[in-house]
Amino acid sequence: MTARIAHVTAWEALDSRGRPTVAARLELVDGSAATAHAPSGASAGSHEAKELRDGGTRRGGLGVLNAVDNVRSRIAPAIQGMRFDDPRTIDDALADLDGTDDYSSLGANATLAVSLAATLAVAASERVSVARRLQPEGDLLLPMPMVNIVSGGAHAGRSIDIQDVLVVPHGATSFAQAIEWCADVRDAASAMAVERGVPGASLVADEGGVSVPFGSNADALRFVVDAIERSGHQPGQDLSLAVDVAATQFFEDGQYRFASENRTLTASELIDELSQWVDAYPVVSIEDALAEDEWRDWVIATRLLGSRIQLIGDDHFVTNGVRLATGVALGSANSILIKVNQNGLVSRSHAVLEEARSAGYSTVVSARSGETEQSWLADFAVGWRAGQIKVGSTHRSERGAKWNRLLELEATESTVFASTRQQHGLPVGSLASAPSH
Repeated sequence: MTARIAHVTAWEALDSRGRPTVAARLELVDGSAATAHAPSGASAGSHEAKELRDGGTRRGGLGVLNAVDNVRSRIAPAIQGMRFDDPRTIDDALADLDGTDDYSSLGANATLAVSLAATLAVAASERVSVARRLQPEGDLLLPMPMVNIVSGGAHAGRSIDIQDVLVVPHGATSFAQAIEWCADVRDAASAMAVERGVPGASLVADEGGVSVPFGSNADALRFVVDAIERSGHQPGQDLSLAVDVAATQFFEDGQYRFASENRTLTASELIDELSQWVDAYPVVSIEDALAEDEWRDWVIATRLLGSRIQLIGDDHFVTNGVRLATGVALGSANSILIKVNQNGLVSRSHAVLEEARSAGYSTVVSARSGETEQSWLADFAVGWRAGQIKVGSTHRSERGAKWNRLLELEATESTVFASTRQQHGLPVGSLASAPSH
């Protein structure tokens, strides 16, 4: 089906942290239209596609009026009236118009908002869901959720050094059951924190997790294991742990600084520490175990842990095909986080996911800490058959919008749930080797 763009505009909107973001609306000649908001991350890799922020004093320098103007004055005149059969054509035009590798001319927040709007508008024009447009035939694969329980790092005022401790409900047999179990654990964690007398334990961090100070980072893992048990589920059988280390955030002068523990570790010592966590707790996935550019140490960690757990590159790969190719060649990590705003264009983010899958890496579609109420991410995870999705916790409505969309797809479409490690991509043996408690 050939579509034609009638009109494109943009404005400054708010993300879930109350910060400015770019919203774009794209209308087709047939009357179909879509609005999209660009997400933004707090813990951002230095190699991500570049957002365009205004600087200056307004909104603390975080305004995006220049990016909005780029949509109106540069992008809209270039693509209005354009005919296309696939949104990739629009993405190619945006890349050519920008002319840089990181979209720093137009701003990745500008290119992504338009790219998203084009993708959503075409699905609306064809009167199908985005998930169905991406996968027209067969059962849709609902992803295994990875749900935030404890938040630290840049998402929660660095109450602990690591960024998140999450649960993976691999024992569930449906998506609805998976989210119910995760919500049980999240509620148990909140109750436990209140009982411990933690001020503000009923409040939530950027991605909806509980923010609790601990004596050590490992204590946060123990806390989540206890929350699984308190919720009536079995650690290592019903739900296991995933850890987002976000090591770049505490990497200083070639070493890793655990400020909450007043300890400094070498790369070798950090790898040993993570190995001890895998031995002691039912950990099946670790994200950004080492700093983003420490390739040699990533390779060592992958050799030591890659057959036991999923090692995800987020800041390490930043949804970038060149960095992924380097990692594949070196043997660095065995999984990739896919964040469309790290890349700047929808179709090229999908291309990176396909390249990772072809290399044998598992794929996890992810939200950002600065999100909106839109739910298109859920459709991408399903339509791309990613197998896993990381949205945040079961608290905060911008997180719930994605979970609710997946629940809707399960209720209204022909679907299967990624309930085995073969389906959702965890390394063989990772679940079997996870210790029970």
